[in-house]
Amino acid sequence: MSDERLFSLRNVWFRASVGATLLVLVVSALIGFVWLPSAQTDPQFQGLWNAICSAAGVPRQWYQASATVSPGYKISTVELAPHMLDDATTLSIGRGATLSLRCTMCHGPRGMSDANSPNLAGQYASVVYKELLDFQSGARQSAVMSPMAQNLSDQDMRDLAAYYASLAPFAHLHGDPPEIVAHGAPLRNIPVCAACHGGVDSKVGSPWLDGLPAAYTKAQLAAFANGTRHNDISGQMRNIARNMSAEEIDAAAAWYAGGTTGGANPQ
Repeated sequence: MSDERLFSLRNVWFRASVGATLLVLVVSALIGFVWLPSAQTDPQFQGLWNAICSAAGVPRQWYQASATVSPGYKISTVELAPHMLDDATTLSIGRGATLSLRCTMCHGPRGMSDANSPNLAGQYASVVYKELLDFQSGARQSAVMSPMAQNLSDQDMRDLAAYYASLAPFAHLHGDPPEIVAHGAPLRNIPVCAACHGGVDSKVGSPWLDGLPAAYTKAQLAAFANGTRHNDISGQMRNIARNMSAEEIDAAAAWYAGGTTGGANPQ
C-alpha cells in the first residue's frame, strides 16, 4: 500500500482529477458566459463584455442601446386619468346626441344595438373616448369605425363619450356567472373579469361588458388572442385571451350578453 498522501500534488491521480475539474469549469464558463450569449442577436448581447454581463445577470448601466425596438404596428398612446371626463356639461351631452345620429345604424338610436355592434348606452365615457382616439390613430383597426373617427375633433369625441355615458345602461338579469368570469384561472394568469370591467373594481379605459353582443365579445377576445387587436396599452388583454380556451370564451361572451346575441332593451 502506498504511503503517498491522497491530496498531494505529487499524487498523479489528484493532479489529473483537479486538472480535469478546472478544465470542465473553464469550458463551461466559456460556453455559458461567452459562446451561448454571443450567439444571440439581441443588441444587449453584442460584444464580449456585454455577453458576459448578460449571462451573469449583471446590470449593464454603461451599455446604451443604439435604438428603441418598436413593434411593427401602431400602439395606443392615449393617456387617461380616473376623473378626466367626469365634468361633462348638458351642452356637451346635447352635442354628443347630435353627433351620435351618424352612429345609429350600428349602435342603435339610444345606444342599444340590434346588430352585433357594441351597446354604448351607459358605457364609461373614458372607454368611448379612448376607443375613438385609437380608431383615429390606427392603433385599433375597423373597416367601419376607422373612417368614421378620422374627421372627429377631440371635443367631438368627448361629447360623444359624454352622451353615451349619460344613457341608461343594459340591465343584467341573468344568473350566476360561469367559473371563468367569477373566479378566473389564476394558474393560467387569468384574473377575475370584474377586477377591471366593473362589479369589483373598474380600471380606467376598461369597458363595462354587460349587454355586449356575444358575437362581438367573442370576436374581440379572438382578436386579442391572435394579436390583430393590440390597443390594450400594457398587453393585459392579449395575455389573458391567449390563455382562455374556446369554451371559456363562449361562456364569458354568452353570460355578459345576458343570453342574447344582439342588444337588449334597457330597463
